[in-house]
Amino acid sequence: MGSIEGDKVNGGINMFTIMAIKIEPRVEIAPTVQAILTKYGCIIQTRLGLHEASKTSCSNSGLVILNLIHDEKDEINNLKKELNDLEGVTAKLIEV
Repeated sequence: MGSIEGDKVNGGINMFTIMAIKIEPRVEIAPTVQAILTKYGCIIQTRLGLHEASKTSCSNSGLVILNLIHDEKDEINNLKKELNDLEGVTAKLIEV
C-alpha cells in the first residue's frame, strides 16, 4: 500500500500546503467556487467537500479542504485571492 507524502523541500523535508475553504450560502455560491477550483485543478492533489445533508434538506454552509502542490506558490496565492474575492467565501492556507 502506498503512503501519502507532501512535496519535498528544505533538504528533503515533506511539506503539505492545505487550503480550507468555508462557503456560505453554499447552494448559491458552490457553482462559482467549482468553476474556480476547476481552473486551478492541476495544483490540487486532493479535495474533500463537507456539508450536512439529509433526505429533506442540505446545509447552507460547506467546507472544502484541498491538499495543494506545495511549490506552486503563485498559483496557490492566485487561487486563494479569487476565492476570497467572492462574497460568502473564506479561504485560508496552512503549511505543515
